Amino acid sequence: MANYLVIGGSSGIGFATAELLKGEGHRVIVSTRKEEAVAGFETIQWNAESATPISLPFEALDGVVYCPGTIQLKPFHRFSEADFIQDFQINALGAAKVLQECLPLLKKSSHPAVVLFSTVAVQAGMAFHSSISMAKGAIEGLTRSLAAEWAPTIRVNAIAPSLTNTPLAEKLLSSPEKMEASNKRHPLQRVGTAHDLAQMTVFLLSDKSSWITGQILHVDGGMSSIKSI
Repeated sequence: MANYLVIGGSSGIGFATAELLKGEGHRVIVSTRKEEAVAGFETIQWNAESATPISLPFEALDGVVYCPGTIQLKPFHRFSEADFIQDFQINALGAAKVLQECLPLLKKSSHPAVVLFSTVAVQAGMAFHSSISMAKGAIEGLTRSLAAEWAPTIRVNAIAPSLTNTPLAEKLLSSPEKMEASNKRHPLQRVGTAHDLAQMTVFLLSDKSSWITGQILHVDGGMSSIKSI
C-alpha cells in the first residue's frame, strides 16, 4: 500500500484519480477548498490562493497529484492584472508551494512520483487562452526543472489534456450543441473524460512508468499533433 496526496480531489480528474488509487488498495488523502469532507476519503482543507500550510499524517509520501486549475477564456485585451495573477496563483504557484511542503515526505519514499497538469493550449496555441497558457507554460517548465533537480529519486511528469468533461469545463459543454461541436474538434471525435486522465495519472504514479520523468504527456484526443481531413 502506498500513500498518495491528491490536491483538488473533490471532483473531476482529481476525484477520479483518488477513486482509482483507493480501488488499488492505497491510502489516499484528498484536499478541497471547502470545509466539508469528500465522501469515502480522508480529507484536508487547502486553498491554492491561501498561504495555509498542509499538514499530512504520513511518515512518507509516495506520490503527489496537483489538479487545481482555471478556465478563463477571453480576448487578451480584456484580461486584467488580477485575472493573470489568479490563474498563475492557482495553477503554478499553488503547485510549487505544495511540492515544497511535500518534498521531505517524498524523499522518505523508495519510489516517489509527482504528476502535474498543463493544457493542450500551451503547445497548440489557441485564441483566448493567453492567461491559462502562461500559467500552464510555467507548469511545464517546473515539471522539467524538478525532474532534473530531483532525479534519480523523485520522478516528475505532467499531463496536458484537451477539453475534458469535468465540472471545471461545464460552461463550455453546457448544451448538446456545445458538446457536439467540441467532440468534432478532436481527431478522436470526443472530448476527454475524467477517467481518461485519471488512468494516465495512476500510470505515471506507478512503477509501470518507472523509466519516465520530465515528460509532458499529451492526453488530448489527438488535438496537439494531428488534424482530421
